[in-house]
Amino acid sequence: MRLRPLAPTLALCLLAAPALAPAAFAADRTPPAAHRALYELKLETVRGGDVSSATGTMAFEVADACEAWASRQRLTLNITNRDGQDIEMVSDYATLESKDGLTMRFRMRQTTETAVTEQVEGEASFTAPGEAGTIHYTLPEEKTVEMPKGTVFPMAHTEMILDAAASGKKFVSIPIFDGTGRTGTQDSSVAIIAWQPAGSAKPGTDAAKSALDPLPSGRVRIAFYDRSPSQSKDKVAGSPDYEVGMRYWANGVADDLHMDFSDFVMQGRLKEFSLLKPGC
Repeated sequence: MRLRPLAPTLALCLLAAPALAPAAFAADRTPPAAHRALYELKLETVRGGDVSSATGTMAFEVADACEAWASRQRLTLNITNRDGQDIEMVSDYATLESKDGLTMRFRMRQTTETAVTEQVEGEASFTAPGEAGTIHYTLPEEKTVEMPKGTVFPMAHTEMILDAAASGKKFVSIPIFDGTGRTGTQDSSVAIIAWQPAGSAKPGTDAAKSALDPLPSGRVRIAFYDRSPSQSKDKVAGSPDYEVGMRYWANGVADDLHMDFSDFVMQGRLKEFSLLKPGC
């Protein structure tokens, strides 16, 4: 099981739409908020498998680094299996994504009981918006992988989703590369369940109230699909690699997470929140 980051990665699926390129940020939309958030994770559902209980935390930070967005996420799960064995799984993930959507540096390190189980690092780039690109991995091995046209990075992905939600669209599908795995681009599809006016939803903490109350928000659900045949041999055809649901505010802050790992689902509530000053 790969502990996929939340990092703002929601997609849309416009029927009969052309491949979307990282568009310029909409001038009339709420800009992304540089912020720090801590989520408390609790077990919501178990669907068989070996998990009997689970708790965890997820610390997420996105900082405005002038010409780029710097994000970091540390996800910790403490799982108890049906034999009573306690297992700690940690995913530490960071990116530096240029605001023009053309380059991204990434690294991800996952451990189980302090032993490294997966490590990915490298840089991805496009020559121009909407064109094909390349991923150059330096870990776990040095190799270069192509990205198809229309692929976007996480922050550009979020901007496109929120723009679509604000304009009343309900579904979108966009190829995404977020730097969490060694197989390159994934497909993703998102349903925007509802986009509501300001004041329709309450933030999870008092600290977030002043920043989020004045903003519209909506529930979304995203499914990620691995493009690599070797990664899907043991899966039902058409089933996603991972799914997550959440409430998104117009500035990109997320709350009320539902992280679906197939055998079990974790619910995440915003526990701590603070805005960060721009880096410029």
